[in-house]
Amino acid sequence: MPVELVRSSTLTDAVPYAYAAVVPADARLIHTAGACPIDVDDQVVALGDVAGQARQVMDNLEVALRAAGATLTDVVRTTVYVASSTRADLTAAWDVVRERFGDHDAPSTLLGVTVLGYEGQLVEVEAVAVAG
Repeated sequence: MPVELVRSSTLTDAVPYAYAAVVPADARLIHTAGACPIDVDDQVVALGDVAGQARQVMDNLEVALRAAGATLTDVVRTTVYVASSTRADLTAAWDVVRERFGDHDAPSTLLGVTVLGYEGQLVEVEAVAVAG
């Protein structure tokens, strides 16, 4: 089910994402929980490594989406949380997330937060997607 990513000629085109996404009326909407950097043994991976955790988060997000009948190209919006107050850490997580999405630049919000749910967790990504 195609997602229409919307841009506007009156807003800057320097941002690496669309400003809005339009979902067909007959689509099945999927809301994911925040994907965490947890492995199959319930352990936080890549302690202290924002990019390493972001890679595990994206792996886990893809698994959750597949289980719901969707892929990253079905995502209409993400929120990326990074437990840091430094822009370099936010950028490190963002670069991994954007690379995984490739040309599918769905709207997204990137936030620096104080703490996330697991001890040592630095990154979390939640998504909204559509499936036919």
